Parts: sequence; structure tokens; C-alpha cells
Amino acid sequence: MPLSKLNIAPGIDKQDTEYGAEGRWVDSDNVRFHYGLPQKVGGWQKLIADTLIGVVRGIHTWTDLNGVRYTALGTDRKFYVYSEGTAYDVTPLRLEAALTNPFTTNGTTTVSVAHNSHGAGQGDFVTFDSFSAIDGLDMNAEFEITTVVDANNYKVTHTASASGSTSGGGGSGNAKYQIAIGTDQSSYGYGWGTHTWNSPDYTGVSDPGWNEPRKTSSVTIDARNWSFDNFGEDLIATVSKGKTFLWNTSNGTGVRANAIANTPTKSRFNLVSMPDRHVFLFGTETVIGNSTTQDDLFLRFASQETTNDFVPTATNTAGSFRIQDGSKIVSAVRSRNAVLVWTDTSLNALQFVGAPFTFSLVQIGANCGAVGVHSAVDVNGIAYWMSQNAFYLYDGAVKKIPCSVQDYVFEDFSITQQPETFAGVNSEFNEVTWFYASNTSNQINRSVTYNYLEKTWYTSNLARTTWTDYGVYQRPYATKYNTSDTPTTPTVKGVTAGASIFYEHEEGVNDDQTAMTAFITSGDFDIQDGQQILSISRGIPDFKNQVGTATLTMGFKTYPTDTGTSINRDVDNTTKFFDLRGRGRQTNVKITSNTLDSDWRYGTLRLDIKPDGGR
Repeated sequence: MPLSKLNIAPGIDKQDTEYGAEGRWVDSDNVRFHYGLPQKVGGWQKLIADTLIGVVRGIHTWTDLNGVRYTALGTDRKFYVYSEGTAYDVTPLRLEAALTNPFTTNGTTTVSVAHNSHGAGQGDFVTFDSFSAIDGLDMNAEFEITTVVDANNYKVTHTASASGSTSGGGGSGNAKYQIAIGTDQSSYGYGWGTHTWNSPDYTGVSDPGWNEPRKTSSVTIDARNWSFDNFGEDLIATVSKGKTFLWNTSNGTGVRANAIANTPTKSRFNLVSMPDRHVFLFGTETVIGNSTTQDDLFLRFASQETTNDFVPTATNTAGSFRIQDGSKIVSAVRSRNAVLVWTDTSLNALQFVGAPFTFSLVQIGANCGAVGVHSAVDVNGIAYWMSQNAFYLYDGAVKKIPCSVQDYVFEDFSITQQPETFAGVNSEFNEVTWFYASNTSNQINRSVTYNYLEKTWYTSNLARTTWTDYGVYQRPYATKYNTSDTPTTPTVKGVTAGASIFYEHEEGVNDDQTAMTAFITSGDFDIQDGQQILSISRGIPDFKNQVGTATLTMGFKTYPTDTGTSINRDVDNTTKFFDLRGRGRQTNVKITSNTLDSDWRYGTLRLDIKPDGGR
């Protein structure tokens, strides 16, 4: 019998059954499609050996006027600026205070701190300086607050035990408190005030009676996010549901970011419009400086070429809008001479029109909201985003993107963790990837990629909390979060676990100097629509740029629901053919690699297939 080519269409198809997906690929990990062929993705390695405190949920790269490159990284607990191989802690301060003899020891690592009206919460960070040692403990360091006793007292944990017990010591010094930490994951709000008065729970039954908290909720408390944008060479940073800060490159990496005066104290995120240069704050205050007036659908823009002039006058270009559709503004990106703004239900366009209105606001899409502040991107004037149940693009009109993995993604998409979703662009390979959390996870643990040039989809278990495209740097940068890792920078005494790794992607072919596992699996195929049992005696592999060994697995079944059997053959760039001796009513192929430095692009497998009986 002549050899038969196994032609398989590009992309992953999870909408059909494995048997129904004949001629298509059905599963993959760490594999992309390039020129229509599946290949192992590029590798990654750490940019810095140190790990960062908290989970990174905001990233931005830029270059100052002197050509120095920077990356801003915002976590639930810290704000960093990375530059030329080092990550610097520039987290803003909320309070500085002079204290006298604030420390009490008890012969253990626990140190009590007295500070009237300290305003700190558990997990917040404080730095002490200029104090004298107490019972052998040097307190001039940064600490994580482990316990808040009351409004006037809290506790920290030292790395060493005190040599004695002293009440009120340390002399005179300073305490510097950083802004309060946020949450590392989204959650439902419970208790009092989380829903409308006397509303029923999800079963339709009214919640417990008077003076009892709700036990069900539709109110989502979002994980802390950061948004960053440039105002010239300086950086504007907004912490979600918090203040907006400026980090001035001229001050150097040793200086913290500072709150911008006369700006709203509570906003969801920021963006700077170009080329007109207006600073936008979304989901912000209707009364500047009054956090109780924060409105999730209200947006403000400062007067042109200013960072803090948000009050409209007859002589400036400041202004505001309130979007009508939806319950909150979710995301915004610059695109095609307009700022695109998503609520949870709609897409709107802000366009600069000049005096006297400065901007126009027009709704351009309904029932197509975004899921998170970082779930939308713009690529060459086309916007791509993820909604609660579909993927969309806007190229002058809102269009739902046909998706061959849609059910796989959205049937296992964590509703609670949707705000964490992060969209990243890899323009070298024409990819938009959405990193998201599955139903079984409180953190991002999966990804789905759309190749917008080849219009193919593929899935992976690659988990990245942020991603930034190449441009400022030669390769994409990304972050990964490990809940059990102890962070190493900056050095903080008593710091709790939860650390982020900062990676450079498309570097080599390994997983940070260890072997990367990559695979792709086809749907089942047969002969004569399964009327004949088939027999495969040999195969001829077809790989390009192969380094190392790949394992080719042929699976055989009699019926689609069978577990089946499989035959493995290792192939390398010297393998001309392989013997097989497999038999079944239907078969599939899987390519796997898991050795250090391995690489491959798969072409077209040829098989010696013969009919081998009807039943």
C-alpha cells in the first residue's frame, strides 16, 4: 500500500469530540502555530534572581529621555520599578511619624510597637530608622506588620529573639508606613452592606433576619490591580480603588512615588490620551477629594498637559462623563485616534474634538463588556478583548471572534477571578494571549492564545499574571506568582509567603534552565468511516529545526469511548522511519518533548496504513 499523508489543519479545536475532530488538533501545551505548523514555544528565564513581594497585576515598560529603560511592576503589596537588572521598591508612603521608645520585647522574636492612631492593617509594611537597639535587636529595618492589637498598638516579627524583656525602649526615631496592602485574589463580599436591603439569596429565599449578615453575595471584591501610563518620561500610577501617584524618573530609582496633589483619592485606573495628552481617571470621584463619592461609571480627565488640574473652568480643557450602560467601567485602551472604554456590558469611544467639549463619548457596542482592567489590548489599531462568555475585536465595528476552544475556556472560567485576567501581545508571532484562572484556582493558571494573522487558537497551562510585548526591550517580559515562595526583595523582616518571578520570554527553549514539557494531540482518524479495522506498520516523521528527541505516540481505539492502547517511538533529526505494528478502528497522533534544549516544528507525518478486517 502507498504511504498516506496525515494532514491536520492548524489550530486547536475543542468544540468537537475527539472522534468528530478528524483532521484537526484537539489539545496542546507550550505549542504555538507558525506558518500553519505546530512548533514548541520559545523558552524563558529569570531576569533577576530575586523574587518580588506579592502577585504582580500591573506592568508597563518605557524609556526616559536619556535612553534608560524601565519597567513598572505593581503587586497587591508593593510597587516596583525595574531598571538595568535591578528591581527597586518605590512603594508610596502614607504616613511618616516620629516615635519615642515605642518597642516592647518579651524574649522572643515578637516585638510590640506603640503608636497612637497608626492606621495600619495586618500585612502592611513599616520601616524604622534612627532607633537604638533594644535587647540586642536592631530595629532599623523594614517589617511586615503581623498583628494589629488596636488603633494604638501592633506587632512585628524580628529574625532574632530578644535577649530580654523591656517595656518601652528604642529611644527616638522615625516610622514610615507604606500605603495599605490590597488583596491577592478576588472574592465575594459577605456580611452587612454587600447587597440591597432585604434581598433574597441565590436560592430565592430571603437572607436571615434582622441584624444578621448575608451568607450569599453577588458583590465581587476585586484583587488589587495597578494601571500605569507615561506622562512624558515620568510615570503615572493608579492603584485600583485608590490614589494616583507620580514617579519622577529625574529623582532616580532611590526615591518613592508620591501622590499627585489635588487629584481624586479613589479611582479604578488611569490612561493618558495621545497625542493630546490628557490624564484620564476612570471609575473616580464625582467630588474630588471625597472618596465616598467614588462612582464606578464616572470618569474625569485633567486639563491638557497637566496631571492634577481636574476641575473644569472656562479656560482649561478638564471635564468628565458618566457612562450610562453597565455597572462599572472595566478597561480602556488607546486605539485609532480614540480611547476605547469598556464597561462590564458595553464598549464606548472617547474622541478628542477640541473646545468647548474637549472629548465626545459614543457607545459603539452593547452586550460586549470586558472582564478585567487588563483584559483588552490594541494591536495595530484593532482592539481585542475577553468578555464573560466570548472573545471580541473592534476594527471599526464590534465583531465576535469565532473561537474553536470557546466552550473549553468559558465553561471552566472562574467567575470570581475574572478581574485578574491579563491580555498580552507577542507581536513577533502575531499572538494575543489571555491568562486566566480556571474554576479550580484562585490565581491565574491557564492561558488561551489567538493568532490574529493565521486566525488560529491554542491553549496552554502557561500561567503569567502580567505580560508586556517587546519594543522597549528585545523580548517580552512577564511575571509568574507562587503562593508558597518567600519573597527576597526588598529584605523585609517577618514577610509572609507569596512571591512573583520576573521572566524574559522567547529566550532559548527551556523553562528557566530546566526542561520544558510541550505536546500536541490530534483528533481521531479512521478509514472508510470506521467500517474497516486499520493497521499501521511504519511511519516517516517530518520535523523542521529539530533539536534533541521528540516522542511520537500513536493511540489506537476500537470505539470512541475506549481507553485504548498506545505505541511510543522516539525520533530525532536522524530518524528516517520507524516501525509501529499498531491496530485499531481509529487512531490519533501525539508529539511530546520534555528534554533539556529540545526544539521542533512538526510537518506532515506519513503512515503505512492498511485495512485489516471489518470487525
